[in-house]
Amino acid sequence: MAAAALLRMGRLGCVKALQAESWKSLRRLPAAAALSSRSDGSKKSPRKPSAPMDPIQKLFLDAIRGYSSKSRATGGLVDADSEFEKALADETSKLQRLYGGGDLETFPEFIFSEPKFDEVSQK
Repeated sequence: MAAAALLRMGRLGCVKALQAESWKSLRRLPAAAALSSRSDGSKKSPRKPSAPMDPIQKLFLDAIRGYSSKSRATGGLVDADSEFEKALADETSKLQRLYGGGDLETFPEFIFSEPKFDEVSQK
């Protein structure tokens, strides 16, 4: 949408729109005060590296680390019983039958060849 509007406005309008958008985005940034001429020039770090972590973030990271260590210890899924493993194997075999086999654990590689264009002689 923005590209079509820029094409309609022409070059001068394009430059004006880009300048206006740049100023809008600069005003929204908290670092814009440091770039202004009224800034006192003090270089304060917004966050100290040794600042205490938010308790919710700490719980979240602890849960991820715990799951990771359990996953490494079991060598696969955490807290998966035999019924779940059987259902997973059934679904995997069904998908392999439907889509012609292959490895379902890796992302497929797509190979796109260049199209062949016919040369048109100019008269």
